[in-house]
Amino acid sequence: MSILSGKHILLGVSAGIAAYKSAFLVREFIKAGATVKVVMTPASKDFVTPLTLSTLSKNPVESQFYEKDSENELWNNHVELGLWADYFVIAPATANTMSKMAYGTCDNLLLATYLSAKCPVYIAPAMDLDMYKHQSTTNTFHKLESFGNTIIPATSGELASGLVGKGRMAEPEDIVTFIENDILQKLPLKGKQVLITAGPTYEAIDPVRFIGNHSSGKMGFELAKAAANLGAEVILISGPTNQTLKHSLVTVIPVVSAQEMYEAAHLHFKTSSITICAAAVADYKPKNVATHKIKKKDATLTIELEKTKDVLASLGDIKKHQFLVGFALETNNEVENAKSKLNRKNLDIIVLNSLNDKGAGFKSETNKVTLISKNDTQKAFQLKSKAEVANDILNEIISQIHA
Repeated sequence: MSILSGKHILLGVSAGIAAYKSAFLVREFIKAGATVKVVMTPASKDFVTPLTLSTLSKNPVESQFYEKDSENELWNNHVELGLWADYFVIAPATANTMSKMAYGTCDNLLLATYLSAKCPVYIAPAMDLDMYKHQSTTNTFHKLESFGNTIIPATSGELASGLVGKGRMAEPEDIVTFIENDILQKLPLKGKQVLITAGPTYEAIDPVRFIGNHSSGKMGFELAKAAANLGAEVILISGPTNQTLKHSLVTVIPVVSAQEMYEAAHLHFKTSSITICAAAVADYKPKNVATHKIKKKDATLTIELEKTKDVLASLGDIKKHQFLVGFALETNNEVENAKSKLNRKNLDIIVLNSLNDKGAGFKSETNKVTLISKNDTQKAFQLKSKAEVANDILNEIISQIHA
């Protein structure tokens, strides 16, 4: 999964011959999982048609402040476009358009949107060799970079004029790769390994039966996805679950039993900066596992249980530099029990959720949590989607690590 998956990308197209590449760029962004909208300068429509870009992006293309041919003359809201975007990519960016961006000239919808945008802006220049080398263009680059914009360097090659040199817009696939790498380098968890456990464990009774619980694994998978989107290299150790996750920064290690999860967690714990134990590990397992299916003979069946190894507590015992987070699912005396677990298991944060809260807990798309830290601070959150809860948890971890 690309870091751009699920993101809103606004593509600005200005009037250069390289505008034909914008069609390929739209496709590359969509292949990366992004949602794309396009805003064009009026003159750029001489090089590529709005119909082409709207068909590829599956969204209307905007190029004017209002639709002159419409009876209703609907206003195209540049502010709304700018706020919609997670990233604004202007490709191709001509010398004319960049000069106007640098000095605040606002004579078309693309420029008005640029001045309204609150998101990161990437600019892919495209022009002839002498224009690219001109001091005024160099000054424009410096001015735009001083605003926080990122210039995607042009490449060398044959230009529309017939000259050979620097000025070609970067190829669409290279633009996407550049943006992905740039985003990753700036993410708060870049370079950190995050270890996450998720899902239930199944403890065998015989070859066909087991002791388990109702955990779906969704919370752990959302945490893994959120951590990867923040730049972390994620090791996700998952018990049996129907959840799936494909992300270039996530390695999924499937396990079944508490013992397997214990071994996998200890294998990766020492190299992890952050460990989040979100799995619902069985507390007990059958002392003796039958080698054959147990036949139904008697009215009752007694199974002797013994404790499983406590994955979270064992990691707390050997913790050195790691930031360790655990979960507490409680039904009574919630805060007191969670604090006790926090201290016993040497945690930095414990995530408390109560089965008394409607919409929280197992097999739910939502969760309602309270984050309790070792310094005895508490942060309670409203009922949210588990994806939002994952972001809340990671934001708190990051704030404490950087405090």
